[in-house]
Order: sequence, then C-alpha cells, then structure tokens
Amino acid sequence: MFKGFKEFIAQGNVIDLAVAVVIGGAFTAIVTAVVDSIITPLVALFYQPDDSGNFGPTLTGIYGQSVTFPLGSLITAIISFLAVALVVYFVFVMPMNKWKERQAAKNPAVEEPTLPSEQELLIEIRDLLRKDTGAGRGSLSADVQ
Repeated sequence: MFKGFKEFIAQGNVIDLAVAVVIGGAFTAIVTAVVDSIITPLVALFYQPDDSGNFGPTLTGIYGQSVTFPLGSLITAIISFLAVALVVYFVFVMPMNKWKERQAAKNPAVEEPTLPSEQELLIEIRDLLRKDTGAGRGSLSADVQ
C-alpha cells in the first residue's frame, strides 16, 4: 500500500501540484488586491453603491423594492480567474510542454512497424490467386483438350 503511494510521490506530479496550489493562492491574493484597488473603483464611478455596499445597475421590483445587481463582484471574479489562469498557463503549462517536447526530441519513440490493413491483405491474396490460377489454367486447359 505504501509502496504505490511512494511511487506516486516520486513521480513529481504531487510536488508540481503543490507548487501550483501555493503559487496560485499567493497570486490570487495579489490579483484580488489589484482588482479591489483599481477595477472596483473604476466600476464604482459609473454606479452608486447601495446600502450593503454593492454597486451595479439598480432596478425596482414588482413590489416596489429596489434590487442591485452587484457587477463589481462579478467583474472581480472574472478578472481574478483570467489573471490566475494566464499565470498558471505561462508559468507552469507552457514551460512543462516545452520541456516534454525537448525530452521527446532527445529520446525519439521507436515506432513499431504498422501491419497492413485488411484491404491490403485481401488485394495481395487476390493477386497471388490470380497469378497461381493463371499459370494453372494453361496446363488445365491443355489436359482437357
């Protein structure tokens, strides 16, 4: 049981994942701070915050209450997600793909010879049968006459 776990840890995937989680968490804090200090005030320029501090378009409901659609929270979440996704891609995914390409170039995989398809085999059998029967016809027809 522990042998399989030890092999899993030794592969390096767990360490890569742990590093990604830690850096992603740290970078998320930076992105949240940037969005809260720059993007949120820009959106607040166009909308007045309601009593709970949410800002966005406000509509009056059927029963006379006003409802604010909190665009600031949505914009913050979208920008945070895109920023973290970009960093993870450019810091982890792209370098790992390039490393794998270099490893594959150093150690080219040996391709096994492909077997002929069923149709190719049938064509080959047909041609052999034609060749054999063609030679046999001459002798057969001579015997019959």
